Amino acid sequence: MDLFSQTWAALRKAVAELPDKDFEKPSGCAGWLVRDLVCHLVIDAQDVLITLVTPADTEPTADAVTYWHVADEAPTGDDPLDALIVRLAAAYEEPHLLRFHLDDVGSAAGRAAELADPAALVSTQDMVLTVGDYLGAYVLEWTLHHLDLIAHLPDAPAPPSAGPARSRALLEQIAGAAFPASFTDTDALLVGTGRRPPTDAERAELGELDKKLPLILG
Repeated sequence: MDLFSQTWAALRKAVAELPDKDFEKPSGCAGWLVRDLVCHLVIDAQDVLITLVTPADTEPTADAVTYWHVADEAPTGDDPLDALIVRLAAAYEEPHLLRFHLDDVGSAAGRAAELADPAALVSTQDMVLTVGDYLGAYVLEWTLHHLDLIAHLPDAPAPPSAGPARSRALLEQIAGAAFPASFTDTDALLVGTGRRPPTDAERAELGELDKKLPLILG
């Protein structure tokens, strides 16, 4: 719960401090500008709010690891929701409007998470999870998107170190194997999710795990 709040607050702060010109730069999400990514974060915040007020009365069917499914192919941008986000982001026109909306909805999502009972059961995407597991899954979401945000912005702040560390552990559970100890947490996340290809030296260290990569999470 605390790590959800920490990583989400850090990501929102990073967006709030971006100069207007940076919203037109590419993000780490293929085909998305920074403004498109920020618009996606608004949708993410809405999803968190909706899920936290969608109680379930059955046993959990997923946890912070099995919440994620691994797709066969990377997104192409042709998905209707992906295309909608690009159009919606462009409709904001002024970066300050997008910043305001993320701060408004994002702050509400953060407060709702802090007030939620971690043992309560919620439903989302045909799954039932405890609130603790649901918010735990989102630590990976926030961390990956923080890395996406700063992919081409060298002066922007990195995510807090606890976020990549926990996210790496989740990704290793999803993969069913550990990344080499020589990989930093950030490198494990970027290589593991296909955000950058491994170097020849990294591929040699990955061994059999290389055959499972990249893990396209959805």
